[in-house]
Amino acid sequence: MSVKYVPVQWGMNKWLYDAVLIACVVAYVWIFLALGVPDADTTRPVDGAIVRMRAFGSCAFMMLTVILCIGPLARLDQRFLPLLYNRRHFGVLTTVVALSHAIAVLDWYFAFSPTPKIEALLIANTSYGQWLGFPFEALGLFALIVLALLAATSHDFWLAFLSPPVWKALHLLIYPAYGAVVAHVTLGYLQDTANPAFAMIVAAGALAVAGLHVASWARSTDAPAGNDDWIAVGRWDAIPDGRAVIVRIAHDERAAVFRIGNALCAVSNACAHQNGPLGEGRVIDGCITCPWHGFQYRPEDGCSPAPFTEKIPTYRLRLDGETVLIDRKANPPGTPVAPISLPEET
Repeated sequence: MSVKYVPVQWGMNKWLYDAVLIACVVAYVWIFLALGVPDADTTRPVDGAIVRMRAFGSCAFMMLTVILCIGPLARLDQRFLPLLYNRRHFGVLTTVVALSHAIAVLDWYFAFSPTPKIEALLIANTSYGQWLGFPFEALGLFALIVLALLAATSHDFWLAFLSPPVWKALHLLIYPAYGAVVAHVTLGYLQDTANPAFAMIVAAGALAVAGLHVASWARSTDAPAGNDDWIAVGRWDAIPDGRAVIVRIAHDERAAVFRIGNALCAVSNACAHQNGPLGEGRVIDGCITCPWHGFQYRPEDGCSPAPFTEKIPTYRLRLDGETVLIDRKANPPGTPVAPISLPEET
C-alpha cells in the first residue's frame, strides 16, 4: 500500500461510535419485534414475518434521516461534529439494515415465485401511470441500489480513482434516494395502516431534513466581510492556541486561520484527502491535523510531511490593530507563507 492509500486507524472513538450504532439498531429492532404492530394492517392481523420486514424497513428510514440531518446540524452547531466525522460507518450500517429489509420482503412474498425474486417484484405491479397504487417497490429498490453503490465506493481508493468531483457528485445521489424512500413508505406501508403514528414520524423526518438544510444554506450565504482584497477575520486573541477560526472567502471557499503559540497562519479549510474541515481540527506535533482522518499539513506551507505529498493552498495574513485580516486570494497549494507574529497578551 503506497503512501496515497494509508489505512485509517480505528481509534477508541471509532470503536465507540460503531458500538453505539450497532447497539441502537439492535435495540430498535428488538423493541419493534417485542411490541409488534397487531393493529397496523387494516384488513388482517400482521404476522411475524411482516413485523420483521417493517422493523428493518422503518429502522433504515430512521437511520437515513439521521444521516442527512448530521451534516447541516454540524454546520449549525459544532457539538454535532463527532457524529459527522464517522458518518461513513453510519451509511454502511444503514445499507446493511436496508438490505435486511429487502431480503425479508423477497423471502416472504416471492419465496415460491416461478420467476426470479427481483423480476417477480418488478412485474407484480406495473401501474406506473397512477399515483395511488404506484409500484412503490421500484422506488425502494432504487434507493437500495444507491445505498449499496455509496457504501461500496466509500473507500479512499474510489475517491482517488474517480476523482473528488466525480466521487462527490456520485454521493449526492443520497438525496434522490431519500426522496425515493419517503415515497416508498408513503405509497406502501402508510397506505396499509390505520395507525397515524408512523405517518407523523415520516413527515417530521422529511421536514427536519429539508428544514435543517435550508437553515444551513441560509447561514452559508452570508457575505464575507471586508473590502475587495482583505477580509476581516476577527480579534486575534479570540483564536484559541492550537485551534482555528473559519472564515468565508467566497461563495464556495473557506480558509482556516490557526493560532500556534504567538503566531498566526492561514490555509484552505478543505483537506486534500476528502475535503474534511481542517479548521475544525487542531495542531498536533506542529502540524495542522484534519479531524476526519488525521491527515496533516505544515502550517507554514500547507504541505504534508514526508513521505506524504498532499498540498493545500495557503493565505497571507496581516494585523490591523487587534483585528486579523486575510488576503482573499489564495496562494497555489504548497506556497510558503511566513506566519505573522502576535503582540504579547497583557
